Amino acid sequence: MQTKVLIMATSGFEEDELFVPLERLRAAGCDVRLAAPSREPIRATVMDDPGRWITPDLTIAEADSAEWDALLLPGGLINPDHLRTDKAAVALVRAFLAAGKAVGAICHGPWLLVEADGVRGRQVTGWRSIRTDLSNAGGVVSDGPVVRDGSVVTAVGPEDSAAFADALLAAAKESLTFRA
Repeated sequence: MQTKVLIMATSGFEEDELFVPLERLRAAGCDVRLAAPSREPIRATVMDDPGRWITPDLTIAEADSAEWDALLLPGGLINPDHLRTDKAAVALVRAFLAAGKAVGAICHGPWLLVEADGVRGRQVTGWRSIRTDLSNAGGVVSDGPVVRDGSVVTAVGPEDSAAFADALLAAAKESLTFRA
């Protein structure tokens, strides 16, 4: 069975945190799609500089967690900050978490997990500037570059994108086996 991974992002995502996992997961045989607030193209950043464009496959409102095995939340400063104020985006994260499906968040992406009350009691990591937020939300913050706690995978930043994608895929396959 092909693993289905949904990436949720909007403009301002960190380029390597979306494109590296996207390419790595597709190379592993996964069906990977992108959901955004609209179907208009969104643009990456490379640190603070403009990056590549990508066109979403569906809107966040059209995304149904029941159709997907895993959710990937890239970071960048702007992207997760915008999405954590989007009720549909937060509801989608909560639905994945409630179903015990794999959820991966990298860099500032764990802000969405905080908003969805998804870090309480979990081992997590993220970009250094959000670690206090993770701790204040009840997370047990780790210094590891990629941290997995059950079906939740978090990572520090762009240089961890490949290892992050591999850990998310392993979590997705394990949660599929567990739910079967």
